[in-house]
Amino acid sequence: MRRPAVPPAPLLAALFLLAPLPVAAAAGEDPTVVTALPEVVVTARRPDNDALARTPAATTVIDRATIEERGYVSLADALSAVPGLRVVQTGGPGQQASVFLRGTNSRHVLVLLDGVPVNDPSDPGAAFNFGDELVNLDVERIEVLRGPASSLYGSQAIGGTVNIVTRRAPADRAFAPFGEVAGGSSRTLRAGGGVAGTLDRFDYLLSLNTLSTRGFDATAPRFRSNTGEDDGFRGAAATARLGWRPNDTSRIEALLRWRENHFGLDEVPEDDPNHSGESRRWYGQLRGETTLFGAWTTGLRVARTEDRRRFVNEPDNNSLAATRDLYRGERTVLDWGNQLRLPDLGPFTDSHLAFGATFAREEVRQASGSAFFRTTVDARSDSGAGHLSWQARLGRLDLSAGLRGDAVEDAGSAVTWRTGAVLQLPEIASRLRATVGTGFAASSLYQRYGRIAGFFSGNPDLRPERSLSWEVGVDTDIPVGGTADFATLGATYFQTRIRDLINFDAAFTTLENVDRARIRGAEFSLTLRPAAWLSTTAAYTITDARDRATGERLARRPEHQLSVNASLKPLPGVTIAPEVLFTGRSPEGAFASYRDDGTAFTEARSNKSGTIVNLVGTWQVTEPVAVFVEGRNLGNSRFEPANGFVVPGRSLLVGTRLRL
Repeated sequence: MRRPAVPPAPLLAALFLLAPLPVAAAAGEDPTVVTALPEVVVTARRPDNDALARTPAATTVIDRATIEERGYVSLADALSAVPGLRVVQTGGPGQQASVFLRGTNSRHVLVLLDGVPVNDPSDPGAAFNFGDELVNLDVERIEVLRGPASSLYGSQAIGGTVNIVTRRAPADRAFAPFGEVAGGSSRTLRAGGGVAGTLDRFDYLLSLNTLSTRGFDATAPRFRSNTGEDDGFRGAAATARLGWRPNDTSRIEALLRWRENHFGLDEVPEDDPNHSGESRRWYGQLRGETTLFGAWTTGLRVARTEDRRRFVNEPDNNSLAATRDLYRGERTVLDWGNQLRLPDLGPFTDSHLAFGATFAREEVRQASGSAFFRTTVDARSDSGAGHLSWQARLGRLDLSAGLRGDAVEDAGSAVTWRTGAVLQLPEIASRLRATVGTGFAASSLYQRYGRIAGFFSGNPDLRPERSLSWEVGVDTDIPVGGTADFATLGATYFQTRIRDLINFDAAFTTLENVDRARIRGAEFSLTLRPAAWLSTTAAYTITDARDRATGERLARRPEHQLSVNASLKPLPGVTIAPEVLFTGRSPEGAFASYRDDGTAFTEARSNKSGTIVNLVGTWQVTEPVAVFVEGRNLGNSRFEPANGFVVPGRSLLVGTRLRL
């Protein structure tokens, strides 16, 4: 049903809020860092190195240099080596890619674009498709915060957040062109470009990015019914950013971003040559901020996101059934944020206070499935939140704490908190950190108001899913031969308990808060810098995610993951970047696993482990111009992240890039 308009949900006051905004590492640093309070409220900028070490939150930052060096094109590619994160994609670009962060559900990962939530409200679980986004041109960095972040961002941030930060104009040039052109295997063509610059108090950035490819067959070749039909992709994205500084302490900025993809889809266990999809998103925001009295920065932002997804499958020789699915999701956000630098008080120094309020409205119109089994949603929901945070230094100890209150129309309210500390031990070049916090995920509009006539009705009385998490970690630099950071070791142990998980009732006629989960694991990292021309990083994750009632492992969460990346610079201007990604066995649910003859298992099975090897070489011909070669899945692995769907096959691309 369609929800009537109601006044905004009440804004809840709070006492403390941990504010671990994922922010970028300083240039040249290792991409795995921890982060602190943002320097400003609305506009994400780089903090100094001291700020990066002040928060207990485990964060990975994939900066612009890393994106180019490793040849990342899609968001799913860029996240594949992040510790504690598992990407499951059922095909190539455009096709569904889910992320499981520290063993939590895919709907428990909140995705932000320049700090604004962009999870699709029309998705049944309000999850995000990580296979849709291209990051090779207009993205400056990607920030991944592991662990609960509801005390900062609200609903869905139980497992963590992924913040996509778009590029900005250089402050020292009035006109700066940038772009790239590449082509190669499977008739792949990648092309894009843009201009950016600063003119006195105005700055601008305009860009257009395109990708087309014949693609690969996503259906596993082991199936006897496989026909080898490839799934093509055509996508484009455009970004426009305009900024103005009326004075030295204020800024007004407008951002507009459009993205549209068209792609083929496969079925399991058979190819389906006429099953296709398209996905489009419009995103815009207007924001301004100013600094008052030299210590108080306040900012206001209004943002709008519109998602449209359409899937079509006409009758053919494989099936007489017809599918015409349409999903429309819209979100409007009004956000007021503040950061106040406090004077020293007794032993407490370098203190900051952050506070603010948010109002959001989500709307969904969806119709999917056959005429006999048609799923529909037509609903709207408002939500409001208030938050406050504090961070300070006490000698060698950095403290942070916080609380946030959220109220979601017809989905309940939640108060979440997070607190932690970091102890600096310079005598042994180490940093000890610990944090504990809570998270929540409100039910989606589909879960509340979805309907299949005669079969299923959503449940507007669902309670929010809730979690309690804690982690402890240590980071240590090891000096060798006069090099202070010859090696860096990192280790983190984490544990999460989730209750009131939403699932179907026994008759599959509605949804209930019936499940609980227990997750524990450890993340280990080792970075070696034996020479100025060589560095390498290995990250190993162990995850044990189980249903608390049955003790069974949760689907698609591998127990072991390993990523190894290196950067070799054997000659001036030449960089070679190999990457090895290993994923251990992972469970697959009943009726989601298929034998080679295409029949389904009626009990849960495991997907086999797999290894993918990528290699990128870059020659910086001049300061702005580079040529590169990208080789992906060089071993032509037939690894199945989800049962029946294989990773794209071996590919090779050659191109040139003009840096901003």
